[in-house]
Amino acid sequence: MIWNALLLALREIRRNLMRASLTVLGIVIGVAAVITMVTLGNGATAQITAQVASLGSNLVIVRPGQRMSPGQAAGWAPAFKEDDITAILEAVPAVRSATGTAQRGSSLSYLAENTYTPVIGTTPSYPEVGNWSLTEGRFFHDGEQRAGRAVCVLGESVRKTLFAGTSPLGEKIRFRGVACEVIGVLAPKGQSAMGQDQDDVVLMPLKAYQRRVAGRRSRQDVGTLMLSVRDGMSTEKVVKEVTELMRERRNLAPNESDNFSVFDTKQIADALSSTTRILTALLGAVAAVSLLVGGIGIMNIMLVSVTERTREIGTRLAIGALESEVLLQFLVEAVALSSFGGLLGIALALIASFGLTSAMNLPFVLDLNIMLLAFIVSASIGVLFGFVPARRAARLDPIEALRHE
Repeated sequence: MIWNALLLALREIRRNLMRASLTVLGIVIGVAAVITMVTLGNGATAQITAQVASLGSNLVIVRPGQRMSPGQAAGWAPAFKEDDITAILEAVPAVRSATGTAQRGSSLSYLAENTYTPVIGTTPSYPEVGNWSLTEGRFFHDGEQRAGRAVCVLGESVRKTLFAGTSPLGEKIRFRGVACEVIGVLAPKGQSAMGQDQDDVVLMPLKAYQRRVAGRRSRQDVGTLMLSVRDGMSTEKVVKEVTELMRERRNLAPNESDNFSVFDTKQIADALSSTTRILTALLGAVAAVSLLVGGIGIMNIMLVSVTERTREIGTRLAIGALESEVLLQFLVEAVALSSFGGLLGIALALIASFGLTSAMNLPFVLDLNIMLLAFIVSASIGVLFGFVPARRAARLDPIEALRHE
């Protein structure tokens, strides 16, 4: 009986193909929009996770000042010292390696080429902590760090700007009156989770930075501490131990608030991923409204179809058709319309998702579960919005239906 009802439904859809196509348009748009929004959201989440992971494995970051929150002023907080790095390595065994950084933007020049980029002073352990590798040359060593030698390592973006297709090794770039010899080029990482170009950077020994680049008041200051936690160790425990140590070293009383912030990359990833998931859910909910509109369209067209086919329904009832059979016929027709719209919506979503992720440079992360859910919802809409017209058809009086003009 169901098979016969399906054949009748397909015959009616084929008979009014244009009307059926316009009817399912809302379902098509709704399903396509929901799947596309979720796919884009999943791609953004995956990209953020990868970008945060590129900062370093099991990375803990310590910065002066408290984390900003709405309505809270930044305030002033003392910077760190190099001795803080040594103290952390001695007092927190779970920390495998540590480095400090100080940063200042500067105009760089080489021959006729110029650019403006952050110059970072750091220690030889920076590549290990920050998960960096080199495409050319080497990183500076402890001897160059202690001597404060003016050597530097370029990010890929800086290399492209100043040296185009040539090798920069052995050449000297100038900034703030310093002639710095290029000894290496960092492997590219791309944008960070905050949208910053990680390759737009120049690294040099911290001692050289403090002596030649930093202002007089900050010659001993370290702006940020970066800690690499040993594999298998809890970053939450490290955050707690580092917080206690830094409070002690900065002479904070028990009733005083921290004048520094300690957080790990997992917290950053969780916060950003949570934001993208919320936005994805909101966009998906807005897109799902199209499904409701599509369901109303199906109900409307099915009511019109019942009116047009009143004499046919009366004839079927008069020769012995059961109300359940008439109900099933129109219900199957509504479900067929909505299911067909769901399939078209999935196909459209795949094309749109692939095109948009490519245009936005996002990973194409397809969620099969959301595709299945969208199709089930579209079919359910056919049942929900097709039931009222189907019941109306099934309850027609055969005599009155045969008299219908």
